[in-house]
Amino acid sequence: MKKKLLSFSFIMLVIFGCKSNDEKTLSGLDKTKFQTVVNGDSTNLYVLKNAAGAEVCLTNYGGRIVSVLVPDKTGKMQDVVLGFDSISDYINVPSDFGATIGRYANRINQGRIIIDGDTIQLPKNNFGHCLHGGPRGWQYQVFQKVNQIDATTVEMIRFSPDGDQNFPGNVTAKVTFKLTEDNAIDISFEATTDQKTVINMCNHSYFNLSGDANNLITDNLLYVNADRYTPVDRTYMTTGAIDSVNNTPMDFRTTKPIGQDIDKFDFQQLKFGNGYDHNWVLNTAGDLTKLAAKVSSPVTGIGLEVYTNEPGIQVYSGNFLDGKVKGKKGIVYKKRSGVCLETQHYPDSPNKPDWPSVILEPGKVYNSRCIYKFVVEK
Repeated sequence: MKKKLLSFSFIMLVIFGCKSNDEKTLSGLDKTKFQTVVNGDSTNLYVLKNAAGAEVCLTNYGGRIVSVLVPDKTGKMQDVVLGFDSISDYINVPSDFGATIGRYANRINQGRIIIDGDTIQLPKNNFGHCLHGGPRGWQYQVFQKVNQIDATTVEMIRFSPDGDQNFPGNVTAKVTFKLTEDNAIDISFEATTDQKTVINMCNHSYFNLSGDANNLITDNLLYVNADRYTPVDRTYMTTGAIDSVNNTPMDFRTTKPIGQDIDKFDFQQLKFGNGYDHNWVLNTAGDLTKLAAKVSSPVTGIGLEVYTNEPGIQVYSGNFLDGKVKGKKGIVYKKRSGVCLETQHYPDSPNKPDWPSVILEPGKVYNSRCIYKFVVEK
């Protein structure tokens, strides 16, 4: 009898042990810690894997990339994005880590837009402006419908009602993440509306290609395919000017370390941004085959190439990470422990009629692409 009980106990241990292991991702995330209900909508963790062994984990809370596991120059797998170990941290700690930003990525001046002569006041949540869709932007909302198409592809859909953060129109937004066999995350954004509105979506992942967020990104090598950028005032708002990068710290047409000029605050734009937090006007003219930007870590040899059909890219050097937020594996995120490469229309485009339009009308479909391709430099 005792032998039978021991055998039964062993079998149960094996069963539950296997189940426990199945709940863990290759990056060490516990899927059960991402399963909850937020305002009546369920959240979960979704895993993409390719034949090369790369893994991308996502949650439909904010349409976020939670982890990205890719090989370094020695073949060791590294998690190269900042984030949290559980959905509770994403809910309770304000952040944009890995999020799908909407309805409008970046800033809108004084939170005001004018559509067909009507002035619409949006919430102000950043130096008197509306940033990333307001204090309850899509990064803090659940994408209510999720379709895991196959092992490498998942689509997340958000139904955003008319008046969401005071933006007009009932909007259906879809973001599709596809992990390709050559270790690229191909992100497609789509949206439709029943009223004229503004849309500007992006992904807000913080990358640390060293695989260790204790390391700063200032030694990372950055290239940006842009002759011009949009300068800002001391409230981080675009002035309406488009300036040349020539003979300025904003020139990344020749690859250089992010930290080479970052503290040259005698250059006013770096002082205003507390480092890099600016939109570059890409030379790529919407051509997805042309390299828009590239960042690489001299430590791991991991490189990240960015391709997009968007006219701009925001490079943000993690200037406001302040050492108060504890992320995955208990690591405290210090200033400049991550860099963001946000493909986008220019900040405050609704109020700059000469810039590419962000207006979406009924019957039209908003389409945006961002491809993050990971490479290894040995």
